[in-house]
Amino acid sequence: MKVGDKHYRSIWFDEPSGQVQIIEQRWLPHEFRVVDLKTRDDFVVAIRDMWVRGAPLIGATAAYGVAVQMALDPSDKSLAETWDILHETRPTAINLRWALDEMNALLKPLPKGERAAAAMKRAHEIADEDVECNRMIGVHGLEIIREIASRKKPGEVVNILTHCNAGWLATVDWGTATSPMYHAVQDGIPIHVWVDETRPRNQGALLTAWEMNSHGIPHHLIVDNAGGHLMQHGQVDLVIVGTDRTTAHGDVCNKIGTYLKALAARDNNVPFYVALPSPTIDWTVKDGVAEIPIEERTDTEVTHVQGKLADGTVTEVQISPDGTPGGNPAFDVTPRRLVTGLITERGVCEASPEGLAALFPDRVRK
Repeated sequence: MKVGDKHYRSIWFDEPSGQVQIIEQRWLPHEFRVVDLKTRDDFVVAIRDMWVRGAPLIGATAAYGVAVQMALDPSDKSLAETWDILHETRPTAINLRWALDEMNALLKPLPKGERAAAAMKRAHEIADEDVECNRMIGVHGLEIIREIASRKKPGEVVNILTHCNAGWLATVDWGTATSPMYHAVQDGIPIHVWVDETRPRNQGALLTAWEMNSHGIPHHLIVDNAGGHLMQHGQVDLVIVGTDRTTAHGDVCNKIGTYLKALAARDNNVPFYVALPSPTIDWTVKDGVAEIPIEERTDTEVTHVQGKLADGTVTEVQISPDGTPGGNPAFDVTPRRLVTGLITERGVCEASPEGLAALFPDRVRK
């Protein structure tokens, strides 16, 4: 997608410098920074400390991290250590493990002298595959928006609510939940997006709102608890969210607060869709609530907020009383019964073992 008049991916290999580069997302929307990732430790910090975030982007970043490490040390020990070290950075997003397994399976049989070139080639492929997956999610999701728009009066907009950031900043390009929105705008369908602030890290306020604003999509930033009220008053036609891990039976793990949106949507007969590329499906897990590990992040994300002062200074301030600890589960699980459908690169299916098996017969484990 574009920033100003220049096209960017969220991660890329810069040929002139020979470095992997990322958009350092912690500073958005107030500052746009591009940084180099030169060592394995750089990739660890970027993933762990959320310089990059979003399950698909985490996977692509890990793949590039392996490639960079193989150029420095292509030994078996280095390969094994890199898998372990990168895998420990974020426990919930399954794309991380998927990408590391892809790299491991490719590189282990190869002679050490061939590993660096092969690793970088596969990292490029993983990034390109993610872009195409997300583009196709938009193509299939567009049909859902188009059908809703066909029932509207001339000039009426389709109101879409989303939670957290499942935009191009959370992937390599296009985004998951936002891809249908971008396609709808290109198709000339008038849409309006309700953007949840998404406490505690405010990815909706900082990132999704920035994306919508950058691309000229009408939107409003709302507090996390406003969604149900808007649904009650007929101001939401559709909910589309992303996911960090989806089980083989259709349960969806996403940013904390997603479950509450799904409950409100069900109570108000609002369709609730989840957009995901297939590497986000964990075919080894059936029960999301019981089996998916939920990342517990630092309490300062709850007790402090980052913002811009009147003089333009970006700073962090404490909002809680001294001595009050914060609890910070980063994700929750939405049971499949609350999900209207899953939007994937192969089409839309119901959130069920049968629905997923119909789209991905080649991926289902017996």
